[in-house]
Amino acid sequence: MNKVYGKTIDNETRCIHYHTEKDIIAIKFQCCGKYYPCYKCHEEGEDHPISLWKLEEFDEPAILCGVCRTEHTINQYMTTDRCINCKSAFNEGCKNHYHLYFEYEKD
Repeated sequence: MNKVYGKTIDNETRCIHYHTEKDIIAIKFQCCGKYYPCYKCHEEGEDHPISLWKLEEFDEPAILCGVCRTEHTINQYMTTDRCINCKSAFNEGCKNHYHLYFEYEKD
């Protein structure tokens, strides 16, 4: 099972920073290979800056559903609003933070 680092408040990867019903993903950070619920948790837990996932790395499994623990590739995550396995809804507001995790072109 993939370990999730940071200040989680439940077993579905919600953290002290983001903890709505839909805040159920963790992101594997490209820089350290560790799953964190959010960039704030990463900043508090690591002593290095965040490295963005590059476009050519978007087929890497880097998103973890906190409900069923299914890993999603970045491409899968960016093209859906729910888990590909258990269908739990993801927070659509996370798109506002893509620039903190992923190198990408805005629509």
